[in-house]
Amino acid sequence: MTKKIAVINDLSGFGRCSLTAAISVLSAMGVQACPLPTAILTAQTGYPSYYCDDYTDKMEYFRIEWEKMGQQFDGIYTGFVAGEKQVRQIFRFLDTFRRPDAFLLVDPVMGDDGVPYPFYTASLLEQMRKLTLQADIITPNLTELCLLTDTDYRSVISQSSPGRLVEAIQEIGKGFCRQGPENVIVTGIHYQDTDGTKKMGNLLITPENSALFSFPYVGGSYSGTGDLFASCIAAGCARGDSLPSIIKRAGEFLELALIDSVKEHIPRNDGVNYEQYLSLLI
Repeated sequence: MTKKIAVINDLSGFGRCSLTAAISVLSAMGVQACPLPTAILTAQTGYPSYYCDDYTDKMEYFRIEWEKMGQQFDGIYTGFVAGEKQVRQIFRFLDTFRRPDAFLLVDPVMGDDGVPYPFYTASLLEQMRKLTLQADIITPNLTELCLLTDTDYRSVISQSSPGRLVEAIQEIGKGFCRQGPENVIVTGIHYQDTDGTKKMGNLLITPENSALFSFPYVGGSYSGTGDLFASCIAAGCARGDSLPSIIKRAGEFLELALIDSVKEHIPRNDGVNYEQYLSLLI
C-alpha cells in the first residue's frame, strides 16, 4: 500500500521550493504527498515582488474535512510557517492525526547565516521550539539550531578547526535531542577539509551518536535546497529507509542539481535544476 504524508507548507508558483519541491520528491520516491497549503504565492519571498494569499484561516477546513474522510497518515511533515496562528493550527492537526506509528518531521525554516528572518518574533520562536520538541526528526540549518537552543551562532562558527566545529554542533544537537526529537539533522555545514577542499556537510545527531555526510562545496546559494533535502528524508522515512542511507542519497541528488545549476548560471531565486535527477531517488 502506498504510504501517505501530510505536507504542511506554502505553495509558490516560482522558486522550486516548499510544496513544489515536496510533491515532486515524495512522488518520485513512491510516497503520496497530501498537501495542506499555508499560503499560496506567485513566487517565493526571495523575489523582489510577489503576491501572497494567506491560508491560515483555511487550514482548519483541511483538518475538519480530512477527519470526516477518516484519513490517516504514515507521516506528517511541516515546513515554513508565517506566524504563531499557523503553528497553533499545526498543533490542532497533530492532535487529530498523529498516531504512535506516524512520524513527525519538522523543517524549522527560521533564518540563515546567523540571522533570523525579520518576521521571527520571540513568541513565534518559542512556538516553533515547542513544535520541534514534539518531532521525531528535525532538519535545521546551523542558524536554526542555534536559535532553537539559544546558542551564539558566531561562537560556534569561530571554532579553530573543522573537527572542533563538528564537535561543537554535535554537543548542541545532542542536548536538544535529550529534550525531545530523536534525530537532529543539521544541514548545510560549510567547512574546509584538511587538504583545503571546501566541503558541505549534513550532520545526523542522536542522543548517543552522530555521523557527518559530506560532499564537495559546489558554490552558490539557492532557493529550495533545504525543502528538497527535508522531502527526501520524509519520503525515505515513510518507505522504511535508514536515515544514513537517505541522507547520503539526498546529498548526492542535491550535489548533481547544484553542479548543473551553477554551470547554467541559474538565478538563486529560481532554485536548482533538480527535476532531471529525481530518478536517483527511486
